[in-house]
Amino acid sequence: MVEDDDLTPNLMSNQMWSSNGEFVPPDGICWVSVLSCLLLACSYVGSLYVWRSDLPRDHPAVIKRRFTSVLIVSALSPVFVWTWKVYTGVMPGPSLLALMGIRFEGLIPAIILPLLLTMVLFLGPLIQLAMDCPWGFMDGIRVALDPWFWALCLRDMRWLRNQVVAPLTEELVFRACMLPMLVPCASPSTAMLTCPLFFGVAHFHHVIELLRFRQGTVSGIFLAAVFQFSYTAVFGAYTAFIFIRTGHLVGPVLCHSFCNHMGFPALSTALEHPHRLTILSCYLLGVLLFLLLLFPLTDPLYYGLPTPVCTLASVPSSLCIS
Repeated sequence: MVEDDDLTPNLMSNQMWSSNGEFVPPDGICWVSVLSCLLLACSYVGSLYVWRSDLPRDHPAVIKRRFTSVLIVSALSPVFVWTWKVYTGVMPGPSLLALMGIRFEGLIPAIILPLLLTMVLFLGPLIQLAMDCPWGFMDGIRVALDPWFWALCLRDMRWLRNQVVAPLTEELVFRACMLPMLVPCASPSTAMLTCPLFFGVAHFHHVIELLRFRQGTVSGIFLAAVFQFSYTAVFGAYTAFIFIRTGHLVGPVLCHSFCNHMGFPALSTALEHPHRLTILSCYLLGVLLFLLLLFPLTDPLYYGLPTPVCTLASVPSSLCIS
C-alpha cells in the first residue's frame, strides 16, 4: 500500500528531468529563489551597518570594519546556494563551485576577453585619459611595474574597497550566488535582467549616509540615487551576461574593478575638450566595436560548453549557445 505522502508533490522531488533530458524546475522554486536572493541581498547590505559609527563611509576605520562584516557574509554566501539546492531538490551535474563560476576550464580566456571587451567600450574615456595624462607611455609602464606603487595602493583603504573587496564580494554575492538560483525558475535572459534589480536596490543604502551627513539637498540626493540605481542595474545586467556566457566569476570581477577605476564616462568634459572631435569619435567607435564584439568575445565555446549555470536552464536560450 502506498502512503499518502508519497503521492504529494513537493520541492524535494528529484524528478526534474524530462524524457528528452531537459531540466524541469520543481513547483514553487521561483518563490524560494527570489526570497533567497532577497535574504542574501539584505544580509550583504545589513552587514555594512552592524557597526555603529558617527564617521563617514570613507573613513579608514569604517572601511576596515565593513571589510570584516562583508567578507564574513560573502564567505557564507555559498551556504545560501547550498541550502537552496537542498531545499528545492535541484541536483545539477556541475559542482557547487562550478555553478558559482569557480573552475579551471576556460580560465585564461575568462581573464582576458571580458576585460578586453569592457576596455573597448571605454575606448573614448581611455583616449581622453591618455591625452590629459602628464606622463608618457613608458612612464606609465614603469609605474605599473613598480612594486612600491602597488604597496601604496594596498595600504589605501579606499583603493582596496573600490578595486578589490567591493568587486569580489559583490560579484560573488549578486552574480555567482544569485544567478544559479534564478536561472532554474526563469530563462537565463530573464535571470540576467532580474538579478541586477537586487544589485541596484542594494546601492540605495548610500542615500541613508548622504542624508545622515547632509551631503546635499534631499531632492539632489534622491536624484543621484535614481541615477546610481539605473547605472548599477545596467552594469549588473552586463556582468550577469558575462557570467552566464562564460560560466566564470573572474571576468565579472575584473570588469567591475576596471569600471570602478574608470567611473562613469565624463561626457561633459569630453564636450569641452580641445580635441573633442577626436575623443567623441573614439566614444562612438568604442560603443560600435563593443556591440560588434559583445557576442563573439563571450562565445561559450571559448569557456567550455555548456557553461555550468546554463545546465540549470529549463528552456534553451541564445545566451547559452555558441
